[in-house]
Amino acid sequence: MLKPKKKISKRELKQDSLLTTYVQVTSFYEQYKKQISIGVTAVAVVIIALVIFLKNRADSNEQALTQLAAVHGVYDAGQYQQAIDGVPAQNIRGLKEIVDNHGGTRGGDLAGFYLADSYFQLGKYAEALEAFESCSASEALVESSRLAGIAACHEALGHYADAARAFEKSAGEDVTDGTAAEHLNDAARNFALAGDKERAIDILKRIKKNYPTTTYGREADRFIAQLSV
Repeated sequence: MLKPKKKISKRELKQDSLLTTYVQVTSFYEQYKKQISIGVTAVAVVIIALVIFLKNRADSNEQALTQLAAVHGVYDAGQYQQAIDGVPAQNIRGLKEIVDNHGGTRGGDLAGFYLADSYFQLGKYAEALEAFESCSASEALVESSRLAGIAACHEALGHYADAARAFEKSAGEDVTDGTAAEHLNDAARNFALAGDKERAIDILKRIKKNYPTTTYGREADRFIAQLSV
């Protein structure tokens, strides 16, 4: 006589399912353990490399800030070419070397800003423009100045439409009404020089409306009248 089949409980089904999964995973690992080991090792290498990169980046930033502090006195004294090249006799590294070695760090980008301004002060507008465009800034004030520097280079090179757009963009980063109004006024001037008087007048009206207590806000009507002739 055949014995009735034993009814399998849910618990036993769950255990059987877990056992099956375990066997499958074990078999998979035994079959591909070499590849898995390589994969785990690769992940570990990436993590270690990332930690080293971040540490080196922090060290690089610290070096850049230290070297920038040393050369800043030369820049501040108006010795712009020496600030660019450095003063080897005094073990002062130049702004260009700091940027070349530490570009991409906060200190390196700040050195890039001073490098660009040094070129500008020397009348080397093409080099200044390239340097301004190559560096970046996390602080709004520095970013506004960087954009204004790009605009000033374009204006000096006779690229008035580009200068106008850059000045207008710079005004959006300004943290004070005075500098925002000034950069918008610069934008209006360059749009006028580029032959776009309508755009220039629109910006002057914006200055009058948004910054009425500034010098540029009070002078806006006079400039609008001149452009409307």
